[in-house]
Amino acid sequence: MTSAEFASLYQQIILDHARSGEGHGDPAGFEPQSHQINPTCGDEITLGVRLDDDRIAEVRWEGHGCTISQASASLLTGIVTGSTTEHARAVIDEFRAVMRSRGQLELDEARFGDAVALNGVSRYVSRVKCAMLAWTALEHALAQSEV
Repeated sequence: MTSAEFASLYQQIILDHARSGEGHGDPAGFEPQSHQINPTCGDEITLGVRLDDDRIAEVRWEGHGCTISQASASLLTGIVTGSTTEHARAVIDEFRAVMRSRGQLELDEARFGDAVALNGVSRYVSRVKCAMLAWTALEHALAQSEV
C-alpha cells in the first residue's frame, strides 16, 4: 500500500469509530467516572468505568466534539475493556508519550490495533488534546478508584 492509501485507510478508521462509537452511551451508574473538557476547542467527554476487581469490565462514555476526540474514545474503549487497570494505565502512558512525540514515535499495532490510525495526530499539537481527552478521563477515573 502507498502512503496515500494508508492515510485514506486511517482516515476511514477514524471516521468509522467517530460514527459507531464503541462504548458510546450514558455512563450514569458507572463508577468511577470522570468528566473532561478541552477548553481549546470545546470537546467534552464523560467517561465511566465498571470495574470487576482489578479488571475493566466495561467502559461507557458520552460527549461531543471533533471526529478525533470521538474516535479516540471509541478506540480506547476497545483497547482497555477486559484488561487489568495496571495494563490500562500502561497503555495510557504509552499513548500519551506517542501523542507528545510530535511524530517521532508511533503506536505499536499489536498493542493498539486500529488506534494506530491516530499516529499522525501527534504532528499537530493543537489536536493532541482532542485525541487525549478520553485517555485523560480514564486515567482520572482509575485514580479515583484507588482512593
